[in-house]
Amino acid sequence: MDVGIHPAASGLDRETELGRARVYALLGLLLARPADAGLLGRIGALGGDGTRLGEALDALAAAAREARVEAVEREFHDLFIGLGRGELLPYASYYLTGFLHERPLAKLRGDLAALGITRAEGVAEPEDHIATLCEVMAGLIEGSLGDGAPGQDRRFFERHLGAWAERFFGDLEEARAARFYRAVGRLGRAFIAIETEAFALPA
Repeated sequence: MDVGIHPAASGLDRETELGRARVYALLGLLLARPADAGLLGRIGALGGDGTRLGEALDALAAAAREARVEAVEREFHDLFIGLGRGELLPYASYYLTGFLHERPLAKLRGDLAALGITRAEGVAEPEDHIATLCEVMAGLIEGSLGDGAPGQDRRFFERHLGAWAERFFGDLEEARAARFYRAVGRLGRAFIAIETEAFALPA
């Protein structure tokens, strides 16, 4: 697994953009379901580059090398599923309004429809789950989603992630049940902070 560690900015080369997409895709994978042995092994082989994001990636790789699959499955359950509900509710509506299935979800559904993205059959999670939003960002950046128009990723980020994702990853980093996922939270918080700073620059 090659995860390029680069901030977002205008005028970046294709490899840099794909590096961003790979980080979003990795976060989406880790937040959609518990990491299996294969994914933990691939993450454990990653290495950072000495930047704040690279150091967070190093910490995630170290956590993956120490993690056991069964422990990660229990941790994922306690964090996101629980008995009735998990410790965290990883949804835009909840973070922005305090409730599920609120206006942020309706706004997201409209934007997904405009991008030609439909909900897969059998998926029970609302579309404003953080894993889904990361997967959409990865697709918009790499070009597998959307129409390839410039700035689609920026617009999607500003409308659906920028106001709450860094706070969610910070909560994940500090969650009582988090062990392996503490490092996931650190990586996500560092990455979203860089994206936020870069998108604040003039296009």
